[in-house]
Amino acid sequence: MSGTRCQALYPFSGERHRQGLRFAAGELITVLQVPDGGWWEGQKEDGLRGWFPASYVQLLEKPGKATPQPGEDTSNGHLPPGWQSYMSPQGRRYYVNTVTNVNGYYISGTPVHQLESGHMSLRKASRDPQSPGSPAAPRRQSKESSLTINCVTFPHPDVMPEQQLLKPSEWSYCDYFWADKKDSQGNNTVSGFEILLQKQLKGKQMQKEMAEFVRERIKIEEEYAKNLSKLSQNSLAAQEEGTLGEAWAQLKKSLADEAEVHLKFSSKLQSEVEKPLLNFRENFKKDMKKCDHHIADLRKHLSSRYTAVEKARKALTERQKDLEMKTQQLEVKLSNKTEEEIKKARRKSTQAGDDLMRCVDLYNQAQSKWFEEMVTTTLELERLEVERVEMIRQHLCQYTQLRHETDMFNQSTVELVDQLLRKVDPAKDRELWVKEHKTGDIRPVDMEI
Repeated sequence: MSGTRCQALYPFSGERHRQGLRFAAGELITVLQVPDGGWWEGQKEDGLRGWFPASYVQLLEKPGKATPQPGEDTSNGHLPPGWQSYMSPQGRRYYVNTVTNVNGYYISGTPVHQLESGHMSLRKASRDPQSPGSPAAPRRQSKESSLTINCVTFPHPDVMPEQQLLKPSEWSYCDYFWADKKDSQGNNTVSGFEILLQKQLKGKQMQKEMAEFVRERIKIEEEYAKNLSKLSQNSLAAQEEGTLGEAWAQLKKSLADEAEVHLKFSSKLQSEVEKPLLNFRENFKKDMKKCDHHIADLRKHLSSRYTAVEKARKALTERQKDLEMKTQQLEVKLSNKTEEEIKKARRKSTQAGDDLMRCVDLYNQAQSKWFEEMVTTTLELERLEVERVEMIRQHLCQYTQLRHETDMFNQSTVELVDQLLRKVDPAKDRELWVKEHKTGDIRPVDMEI
């Protein structure tokens, strides 16, 4: 895959690798090496080269294949920078901005060069022009080829063609969470988006528990530092002299130094790990709430459109029955009054048919909007999950680095103690003590009688 070009989905600072390649979202990179482990080596257009996480980029060319992948568009080369084309389940071309993962268009008969990446929402292409006042033609789906589950129309399993994936090279959320699923008791159904949301909420809970773990670790370090400092001030064995006394005094001083190291460690844990975790969790919670409310509102809107369609369908059936009854009456007894009633019933039936077509069209628009927003929202959830996991990994690395630094400083506090202990010599101690306390060096001898 060497020589393949890719595009950055997210910005990367390059600080997590000794030879990291810094880039911004949307930059193009040529892949140089693809070893195992999730890190690739690449080179930017300005000549800078280095390593970066493979999950931060998207390949623009599939290695070893010249033909487009399923769901991809051969016209991608004519799109503005950052845009990719996929195929929706209904067979419509779908465009996604891979830089933001939230912008895109449905395009039908619209020149590609009219795309503007500055728009912040998805749009469905306009239909064929309709005459003023006339209802838009609905997208007809026969009962044999489709079924409705929780107000959403799906192809019937017996006639459903193999649908192309929106992101064929990835196990993306936007391809696998459309249908509803029975809950664990097998009773109620849970929407696919709700399953995704619950996964993200578990991630939010993990962030909270990690923050609590770090907080408890800080308390232990602080208490440990206080006990070390208290012990270092103990005056026991202060009367010891000589080289052993000097080593003993240094040992007690090393406890005070070690206490200071652990206090600094606990302080850094609080400022560099615990606090960022809590701040990220609050922002993550807001993003999840926003996504939840957004999709819930779309589903509610879709449900109301579906109810309107059913109501209009029922009204049309009643009008058609009324028209048939009036027509039968005309066959039995011909009269001007009956003809007028038939004309009136025909007008009501036609109006009911127009109302049904209008409701179906509004429903199809709501379902199309729901489809588009589900795609972009699931892509946003993917981005948030990558950001969450990477943030946690980064702060766990910071935690381990601080532990290594603490161990290193602790070793430095006892290094001098080790040196002094190696110099402890009872004979040397006696020599020093004698030199300081001797009273004379004339030795006694035996008495002679």
